[in-house]
Formats: sequence, C-alpha cells, structure tokens
Amino acid sequence: MAKVLSHGFEYDLIVIGCGPAGQRAAIQAAKLRKKVAIIDEREFVGGVCVNSGTIPSKSFKEAVLFLSGFRQRSVYGAGYRVKANIEMADLNYRCHRIMQTEVEVIKNQLARNHVEVIPGHAKFLDPHTVEIKSLEEERKLTADKFVVSVGAKPFRPENINFNGTTVFDSDDILKMKELPRTMTVVGGGVIGTEYASMFAALGVAVTIVDARKRLLGFIDEEIIENLQYQMRGIGVTLRLGEEVAKVGERDDGLVLTELKSGKVLVSEVVLFSAGRMSATANLGLEAVGIELGERGKIVVNDDMATSVPHIFAAGDVIGFPALASSSAAQGRLAACRAFSVEYNPGTVPLPYGIYSIPEISMVGMNEEEATKDSIPYEVGVARYKEIARGLILGDENGMLKILFHRETKQVLGVHIIGESATELVHIGQSVIALKGGLQYLLDAVFNYPTLAECYKVAALDGYNKIRAAQ
Repeated sequence: MAKVLSHGFEYDLIVIGCGPAGQRAAIQAAKLRKKVAIIDEREFVGGVCVNSGTIPSKSFKEAVLFLSGFRQRSVYGAGYRVKANIEMADLNYRCHRIMQTEVEVIKNQLARNHVEVIPGHAKFLDPHTVEIKSLEEERKLTADKFVVSVGAKPFRPENINFNGTTVFDSDDILKMKELPRTMTVVGGGVIGTEYASMFAALGVAVTIVDARKRLLGFIDEEIIENLQYQMRGIGVTLRLGEEVAKVGERDDGLVLTELKSGKVLVSEVVLFSAGRMSATANLGLEAVGIELGERGKIVVNDDMATSVPHIFAAGDVIGFPALASSSAAQGRLAACRAFSVEYNPGTVPLPYGIYSIPEISMVGMNEEEATKDSIPYEVGVARYKEIARGLILGDENGMLKILFHRETKQVLGVHIIGESATELVHIGQSVIALKGGLQYLLDAVFNYPTLAECYKVAALDGYNKIRAAQ
C-alpha cells in the first residue's frame, strides 16, 4: 500500500491517461516535488498519440512518401518508385520502429521524474478515490488532486458494421493486412483527409464522402482549393455535399456505400472517419458530479478545472482543438493550476498542422475571418516553384501566403501548403506573437536555398501590392 501523505492521501496527484496531456501534467507535478501516479489501461505508455494516432499516422505518411517515391516524381517522372510492389508490412515496419522508440523515451522520462506508472482501468468511487482494475489485480488509490486525460476514440455509429477487415475506423486502419486497390473514406475532416491522400499517393483509388461542400472548413479557402486540386491530381474523387445512408458488405467481399442522393460507391475497404468522442465511459465521472458535454466531452474552465474543483481535465477529452501540441500545453497548465503555481502561457497563437499529402499548416487569421471582421488586409504570396529550395525538393505546387494589415503592416496570419509546411509555420507564429510586421520579413536575410525564403518573397509581394495602390 502506498504511503499516506501529510494531507491524508496516498498521492498528491493521480493522472488518468498517458497521452501528451497526461504525460506533461504528471511530469510538471513531479517537477514541483509532488508524489504522482499515472494510470493507463493500455499495455504501452503514450496514449492514442503514440499507439494508434499521431505517431503511427505520421510515420505511415513518411513511409508512403519514401517508398512510393512521391517527393521525387516531379524530377524523375510519375512512374518513379523506390519499391515496385509496396505492401502494408513495408509501410508498418517504419511505424512500429518509431512507436517502440517513442514508448521507451516516454517510459524513461516518467521514470527519471519518479512518476509511478500503474496499468489498469481507473474509475472514480468518490471525489478522492479511484478503483484500478487490471488483469493482475484490483486496488484503490487516493489523491488530493486528479487530472483526467483519457483522450478520445473514433465515433462509431450503430448502423455501421466495423469488422476490422473491410470496414475500419482511424484507430485500426493501419491493421489492414493488404493494401487495397479501392477505398472509400467517409468524412473529410483532418484524419480522413490525411489518410485519403496517403493511400492515394500509393496508387489506391480513393473516394472521399463528406456532407460539407469543401474539406477542412476552418482552413483558408485558397489553401483548400489548392489541396483539393492536388488530391484530384493523384486520383482522389471528392463526393462533397453528400451524406452516407448505409454501408454494407456484398457477398463477394466488396463494400457498398450507399449515399442519400441514391449514388452507390463500391470499394474494397471503407474508412469511416466522421468525428471522435471522448473516452469518458465507465470512468465514474457522473457519480462524482463532473459535467459532461456533447459526445462525452468534459466541460472545463480556463484553468482546466472541471465542475469538481480539485479534478482537472486536459487533451482530446475536453474537445477542440484536440491536437497533440495543444494537449501537452493543457496538461502542463492543469498541473500548475492544481498546485497554485504561477503559469501564464501568454497569447502565442496556436499553429495547426494537417499531415496530408501535400502538407498544410496555418497560424493566425484567415481571409474569411478578416473579411467578416472588416479588417483592411492585404495578401503576399510566395510559390515554391519560384523558390530554389522548392525546385530542389521537387514541390512545384506549394505556396505560402501572408495576411497583413494594410495600415499597420502587422502580420495577421500565415497559411502554407507544401513540403515542410508544419515546420515552416513557426516563423510566422513567432512574428505574430511578437507583434511583428511586414518590415521585419522584408529586412530579414534568410539562408539560401531554404523554404524560409518564402517569407521574404511573400512579404515583397505584399509590399508591392500596397505600393502600387498608393
């Protein structure tokens, strides 16, 4: 039995869920010299991020780009491939290697900070007690504070028969035994778009079905038009403004996706990726008075506190934006607030990264938002095909767009599509956070050849537009 601390509990903090939010919360509390335990029902630490979400999907993307030779096709021709016959085992080899390494890194980090890792399913019995059930034992533990960071799982409608062989969700799509020739993706959100583009780059005929009129409605419209153009170019069919009525398997093993409009799509596999729901079932949250929202989301305030003041929540379990990066920041904030430690994240804008092919990233305001708010803005654009580094990398369709205020010249937003977009965006993030203006980008000297040079070219483009209008 754990030693009882001076305040009458066995732990200062128990964290439930070992994803990015849970890890950061536990380690932050340990740095504050608190006695911390982290509970997770998975066999391996890392949560959804490492075991079935972010790390596997992004590793899969890199394997796709390498083995398919996709990045080099503009240089060596559309038929160029590193491996002629690519199999799922080839693609998953890289994923498993990276996942194993990441798990070891996290385990070492937790051990180094003296965070006790406890396997099992946790359930609240009262506001300060959880019951932990594992294959080996059942036990009860008490803590002064809690952070719930159990993440989310794919939404599974009851009328869809998820069988793990022809109908998949985003958590089990990489468990496919063979690479299909045809695929239907239901849902044009982030996950659906990412996987659709990855499989299309491998030569799979992919169809995306989504009720919305365009993909990824929160991304700048011009960037999405570019994405949709490029996705169609690699064989993706977009059925936008369409709703799915039924998904069923035929006697020959193929899957029929019937649309409400009467259209019928036939494919070897279906990836159903129409939203996620918080993994809050069977945690006993209702019993201790924690308020839940739509699809099981935990309701929190700005300090990450739930309706029970000593119980905090962070990460995908609280909903939008549900990014690994934002979850990590929320976990750290929750631990600091739990122990009344001063921590002010500030007003640095959050970057978004879409790991599709091509990659997309954005930070700050987009054109639609600026127009709605009646902000006088101008746009500067740099295209990868005009940048030496873009040509070297073989990306002829990439672009970087800067939004800035016409009068103050302050940078309002940066939007990128193309190679290394999710890395490149952080320059724009820094400029916006530090209230930087167009003049900084005009004056800055960037290494040559680099994609960072896009910022200077885009700034010059924007500046010339303003000068021409004077």
